[in-house]
Amino acid sequence: MKQDDLIYFKKWFPDYCKSFYLPDREDQKNIHLKEQHTFYVCKNIIEIARGLALSENEIRLAETIALFHDVGRFPQYAQYKTFRDSISVNHGLLGAQTLLEEKVLHPLPDNEQELIVQAVKFHNAFSVPKTEQDDIVFFIKLIRDADKLDIWRVFIEYYEGNEEDRASAVGLGLPDIPEYSEDVLSCLYKGQMVTLSKTKSLNDFKLLQLSWIYDLNFKPSFQLLLERDYIDRFIAKLPQTEDIFRVSFLLKKFVQKKS
Repeated sequence: MKQDDLIYFKKWFPDYCKSFYLPDREDQKNIHLKEQHTFYVCKNIIEIARGLALSENEIRLAETIALFHDVGRFPQYAQYKTFRDSISVNHGLLGAQTLLEEKVLHPLPDNEQELIVQAVKFHNAFSVPKTEQDDIVFFIKLIRDADKLDIWRVFIEYYEGNEEDRASAVGLGLPDIPEYSEDVLSCLYKGQMVTLSKTKSLNDFKLLQLSWIYDLNFKPSFQLLLERDYIDRFIAKLPQTEDIFRVSFLLKKFVQKKS
C-alpha cells in the first residue's frame, strides 16, 4: 500500500459522508458524530500502532481500516434513523459490503483488500473470530481497541455535556433511571463482557461500556485508557454505591496489570 493510496482514501471518505448529509438538524448532528468519531479513531489507531513499533506500511493499513471501519453507519442511519444494530442492521457487515460495492479499495493488492474488508466486517463483533488468518486477527484487534477508546470519549462527552448538545442516537433509547442490574454487575465481577441483551437501563449500558476494558488487546491501548481517566469519569456518572466502587477497584486492578 502506497502513501498515495491513503491520500485517495482520505479524499474519498469525506465525500462519501457528504452524500448522507441531511437537512434536519438532529439527523445531521448524528451523521456528524460518526464522521468525527472516525477521525478520532484514526488518531487512536496510529498511536497504538506506533506504540507497537509497526512498519510504515502496517500503519497505513491500520489507518485505512480506521477510516473505513464505520462506513456502514451512514447507510444504516439513512435507512433506519438509528445506530442500534439490534433493531436495524449489523453496521460492520454493511460496511464491508459497502467497500466492495463502491470498489474504493481497488488500487490495493488483493491480500490488503481482504485484510481491510475483514477488519471492517468484524470490528464490532462480540468477540474476535478465531478462524481468520493471524495478520487479519491482529488488525481486527487493533481497530477494536482504537474504536473502543473513542466510543468511551463519545459517551463520556454525552454524559457530561449539556442535554441540548447531545446527539440523539447516542443514548440508544434506554431509560435513564437510578437502577442497575445484578446480571450486569455479575459479568463485571467475573471479568466478562456484558451483552447488550442484559441492559435494561442507561446505567446498565454504562457498565456494559466499562466491561469492554476486558476486551482490550494491546499495552498502548491500556496506557491511553489510563491517560484519559475513562474509568473514573464513567464511575462518576454511575450511582455512588458499594457495588460500583467494587467494580471500579476491579477494573483499575486489571488495567494496572495490563499497562
